This record gives sequence, structure tokens and C-alpha cells, in this order.
Amino acid sequence: MKSSFVVAALIALVLSACASVGSKPPLAEAAKPRALILISIDGFRADYLDRGVTPVLSSLAASGVRAAAMRPSFPSVTFPNHYTIVTGLRPDHHGIVNNTIEDAAMPGKVFKLSDHDVMTDPRWWNEGEPIWVGAEKAGVRTATLFWPGSEVEIRGVRPADWAAYDKTLAYTERVDRVLAWLDRTGETRPRFVTMYFESVDTQGHGFGPDSAEVSAALGDVDKALGRLVDGLRARGVEGSTDIVIVSDHGMAPTSQARVIDNDKIVDAQDARFAWYGRPFVGLEPLAGRTTQAEKALLGRHDHYDCWRKGEIPARHHFGTHRRIPSIFCLADVGWIFMSKSRPDTYPADGGAHGYDEGAPEMAGLFVASGPSFRKGATIPAFDNVDVYPMLARLLGVPAAANDSDPAGLSAALAP
Repeated sequence: MKSSFVVAALIALVLSACASVGSKPPLAEAAKPRALILISIDGFRADYLDRGVTPVLSSLAASGVRAAAMRPSFPSVTFPNHYTIVTGLRPDHHGIVNNTIEDAAMPGKVFKLSDHDVMTDPRWWNEGEPIWVGAEKAGVRTATLFWPGSEVEIRGVRPADWAAYDKTLAYTERVDRVLAWLDRTGETRPRFVTMYFESVDTQGHGFGPDSAEVSAALGDVDKALGRLVDGLRARGVEGSTDIVIVSDHGMAPTSQARVIDNDKIVDAQDARFAWYGRPFVGLEPLAGRTTQAEKALLGRHDHYDCWRKGEIPARHHFGTHRRIPSIFCLADVGWIFMSKSRPDTYPADGGAHGYDEGAPEMAGLFVASGPSFRKGATIPAFDNVDVYPMLARLLGVPAAANDSDPAGLSAALAP
């Protein structure tokens, strides 16, 4: 009788233990290696965070680290700065010097988002080593859900998981795909993940930075961040996940009353436009017409300056790369170059970026939260080249040669 009771008790104890194990998540938080998520909100100007429409992002900033501003590299446009953030190199060194690029070594080819085959040629990208390439080489699995360069085989390496850019993919689906990657176990689970949101930039261009449309876009992105944070919490991995949220640049208001007419600044028989950018243009003198082109362009003009590429002010760290046109002209903040002979994608009465990287309107976002970061800290403004070595440090991988401050973002990290 007594032995039967003991056996029954033992059986009950075993069953209880089995039930307890079965009720736990597939892999407890402590057992999962720390993950790092890098998120870009394109065109998020630093002061948007104080607009009162991003409660999730504001909460992450309050519980983690916020920078007064993150200065973009010059020129303050999308592709160059995204590549700077993940390589630690300035555009003049990594070679992605604009969103539209020509290279004499690749005659007849123009790098631009609309030409996928040309844009994904590794020769454009191989002068920098993005963090996912260094991580994969070091045995750290990576996954990228959109980031300029992430779908290219750079130096023979791609992220273990990646997707071709698709702006139609809903934000909820983007978040859910990242969470699905983090649901994996073992060697298939990435330790480094990227995400990208473009609507804040799109609405800033179309309607200006102070518009209701930008505020609505900020709200949409914030909801996506909320879905991500809630998903991490539900999986029990919020405390073992670092999140770094950045932007590539800010946005300045533009106006039809502040337009510089491309068709009037130089004669078409003297130079051609290689870059038709709104805040800046790049020109190549035609054969035998260098003197005439330089006479018309070089120097200070009403609302813009022009330089030979090698004479661009040193503070911009720009002007040595072979892909930069021979003459470079930069508009004053709020002014734009436009041409009736070449219609622009966006209206003049909207917004633009690409201006002097020190202008307050160009200041970008930096927020970081997670176990690796200080709590409730605000750090001074810094240059975006400093993000890369911090990412490498968090992942425990060697940093490639870069242009960052050696002290980097050490002030953002927990003791």
C-alpha cells in the first residue's frame, strides 16, 4: 500500500515536470544569443521625435539612448548615407557618392534605383565593407529586410537572408518577417537584422516636413515599431535584443519661389549635367569648353556656390572620388535646382535634402534601446560614420577600416 503510494507520487512528480517544461517558450530568453536590429526611417529629421506623434519611438528613446542629432555625411542623400552607416566610410571613400552615379570604368551605365540590373553590379559597392559582410565572414548570421546594398553580392558575400526592395510590402508584413527570422533557433537564427521604412521621406518630399502627411507617416512607422516591440516581448526576447533606430538625413521645406533654373546657369554647348539633383548638381564640361563652363559656373552666385570637385570645402569630406563630376554646385538650404526640360519627380512646393550636412534641417535620428545601452541618456550630436564601429562591437566582429572617431559611440553603451 505504502509502495503504491510512493510510485503514484513519483509518477505525478514526473508528469508535473513534463508539463512545466512544455509550458515554457521553445527557447527561453536567457538561452537565445543577443540579437541586434538596425532600423532606418528614411528622412526622419531629428526634431520629428518631439512632434508628439511617435509614442513608441519616444518610449524607446526615454528608456534607452537618444542623440541630440546624428549628422549625415555629405551629400545628405539616401544611398550615400545608408552605405556610410553600415560601412563607417564617408561617401568620398566608399564610392556611393549620390543616388545617381556614373563611372568612367563602366561606360554607358548609370547607377540609379530604377535600373536594378545596373545598380546591383558589385563594382559600384565593393569599395566598402558593410557590417553584414564582415559579420558573415566572422560566422555571425545576418538578415536584411531592405537596406541599400543588401541585395548585392559585395566582395563575394551576401546576407544569409535578404530580400529585393519592395516598397509595396506593408509595414506589418515587414515586422512579421523580421519576427519570423527571430523565431528561428540554432544556427539559422540571425543575430543581426535590418529593417527600412520609406514613407516619412516620401511624404516629406511631396508635402514638406511640416505637413500633416509627414505626421501621419510618422504615426504609421511608430505603429510598426510598436508591433515589433510587442512581438519581441511576447516571445520573451525583448531583454536580449538591442534595437538601433537611425535615419539617413532630415528634410528642408522648399518652394516654387526658391528655384534655380538649370537651363540658365550654363550654356548647353559648354557643359552637360551629370547630376540633376535638387539641392545640388554636378556638371562635366564638354570637350574644349572647360574654360567657358568654369567661367559661367565657378564661385558664389545668388543662392548657390559652385566649385571644382577638388576645391569643395574640406569640411564636407567630399571631392576626391572619381565618380564625382568635375564641377559641383550646392544650393542654399531651401533652394532647389530644377529644369523645365527635365521634369522633377517631386513638386517644388514640398521638401528636399542633400544640403550642407551641418544644417539643422539635415540632422538625422539616433535612438538605441536594449541591454547593451545606457538607460534614459541623451548624448551630444555626432557624425553618422560612428555608427558602424558600434555595430561591429555589439556583434563582436572585427571592424573594417573606417572613417569614424575612435571613441565612437562609447557614451551610448552601458558600462
